[in-house]
Amino acid sequence: MLLRLFIFLEVPYGISSIRRRALDLLYGMCDVTNAKDIVEELLQYLSSADFTMREELSLKAAILAEKFAPDLSWYVDVILQLIDKAGDFISDDIWFRVVQFVTNNDDLQPYAAAKVKEYLEKPAVHETMVKVSAYILGEYSHLLARRPGCSPKEIFGILHEKLPTVSTTTIPILLSAYAKILMHTQPPDQELQSQIWAIFNKYESCIDAEIQQRAVEYFALCQKGAALMDILAEMPKFPERKSSLIKRAEYSEADTAEQSAIKLRAQQQPSNALVVTDQPPANGATSPVPVGPLSLAMVPSMITTEDHTSTDQALSQQNGSLTKVDPQHPSADLLGDLLGPLAIEGPPGATVQSEHNAVSGLEGGPEAVDGSAIVPVEEPRNTVQPIGNIAERFHALCLKDSGVLYEDPYIQIGIKAEWRAHHGRLVLFLGNKNTAPLVSVQALMLPPAHLKMELSLVPDIIPPRAQVQCPLEVVNLQPSRDVAVLDFSYKFGTNMVNVKLRLPAVLNKFLQPIPVPAEEFFPQWRSLSGPPLKLQEVVRGVRPMPLPEMANLLNSFRLMICPGLDPNPNNLVASTTFYSESTHAMLCLIRIETDPADRTQLRMTLASGDPTLTFELKEFIKEQLISIPTAPQSPAPAPPPAAQATPQIPPNDPAALLAGLLS
Repeated sequence: MLLRLFIFLEVPYGISSIRRRALDLLYGMCDVTNAKDIVEELLQYLSSADFTMREELSLKAAILAEKFAPDLSWYVDVILQLIDKAGDFISDDIWFRVVQFVTNNDDLQPYAAAKVKEYLEKPAVHETMVKVSAYILGEYSHLLARRPGCSPKEIFGILHEKLPTVSTTTIPILLSAYAKILMHTQPPDQELQSQIWAIFNKYESCIDAEIQQRAVEYFALCQKGAALMDILAEMPKFPERKSSLIKRAEYSEADTAEQSAIKLRAQQQPSNALVVTDQPPANGATSPVPVGPLSLAMVPSMITTEDHTSTDQALSQQNGSLTKVDPQHPSADLLGDLLGPLAIEGPPGATVQSEHNAVSGLEGGPEAVDGSAIVPVEEPRNTVQPIGNIAERFHALCLKDSGVLYEDPYIQIGIKAEWRAHHGRLVLFLGNKNTAPLVSVQALMLPPAHLKMELSLVPDIIPPRAQVQCPLEVVNLQPSRDVAVLDFSYKFGTNMVNVKLRLPAVLNKFLQPIPVPAEEFFPQWRSLSGPPLKLQEVVRGVRPMPLPEMANLLNSFRLMICPGLDPNPNNLVASTTFYSESTHAMLCLIRIETDPADRTQLRMTLASGDPTLTFELKEFIKEQLISIPTAPQSPAPAPPPAAQATPQIPPNDPAALLAGLLS
């Protein structure tokens, strides 16, 4: 029976449902007698598995390894292999659990340290492997000191080679490992000490607060000599607790009929979960409605106002329409219509313009953005205007992960973000620019239905010349172009200011560019035949640009150009992976056919395994390509005769305030 299921895992690309069913059966049949065979087969299959299955495959292999491990060394081997083969699909929970097992079992520590050293010596190592290796080697590399090639200097050299390749979230773990390696070096090695101290000095001025703090503290601690042994002592054992992976497995094995009913009820009543009352909750307060584990069926609707809900409903109705999509006709060619001629046909350009003028995730007229970005709490008293263009700041942050979101004469709001799969962590930096405090500070998140957001507490008062940091956790539940809004207000002297700012937690932040070779691209493209999984549309009103510039634009939104797949030099083929709680890791394939004679129109074809994702990503790309004409500035009229002079409008008149906001 197991052999048959193993064979079913290897069925052709076009029959993904059979492979997924075989995986589910293997997972359900696993027990202590066959766990090693099943897990080893899953590991072997992981390298060639369909991208849409790798996250689920990795998670199930990790759960089975923990539940039925014959010994802990085998469990460590399995998890390290998972990280090595599918690091992009390994959550932090998995490597946290490995660290817990290694810390709590003394006999396992030398073995784990030796294994992670072997993986680090490979030329290409995933960042998750660097994290777990840095932690284990920092704590236990001294247990290998008598082995060849395992001196403190050599262990430091292996770790330090990876520093230029990792992100800012991993650097603090490496700095901690350096400090512990230096502590365990007996007798002291002056050359190693100089190297590590130089690294600490380098990062003492780092813009990242976590890295800077660790560098400053470790450098100061290293001056304490023998006292360093007590301060940086080995981490204590973790308290025994149930694994979050096992909890997730038990949750996923719950009654699916009941979950389906809950999901249906949630979809039928999307706006009844939580309502913002006239009296807003405390800053950062979490909802009293319990939120279960990360499962789309159990997540309640997010906090919103009635107007916001109606806007979301209008968006969902518009976004759900497929009436403008050209019908697909299957072809016997490898790429289907991919190599077909460019036939420019479709609805008139007016429909494109009218559709784009609706509220969207990343684009919109500057007037509309600025008009809704600043809303005075008490209009007659609000005279504070922003510094710079709010819309331009938002669009810039959609392409990068740090920068200024908003600034006025009294406050500056900056953002630093990190994205991993369908999770995001943003830090809001609220800086008081003046010598007097900002009071009555409030922040309220207005998330769309597809995002789950949790903002930490925001202080009521920001002291003079001070900056506070407010972490914001984001979970992407499903594909959507809707955008979250931060409703932020404060008071300075007699000025009460309220700004509503779009947050750059947009669709492309949950994309991960991935190269797809021809031998994998063509079977995927053929298996996704026709609507709603494959959509095609002729787009008019495109902003004219050379093909290399268009390729760079797509790259900036985390779409990887795949050269050589289309023999037509006027066309582009791209691929990416989209992450959400409902779709998991979903491969997306894109083809754009341009007309050299008319750069203002093109034909776009997009395919994925999820209908909603296909439509939303198609619309997202289209929004970035369309040129939005702006009304020409009319010449200033001649001044009217004195007898017909227009009466002056008082500066506190609502019309004058609105005109100032829209200017």
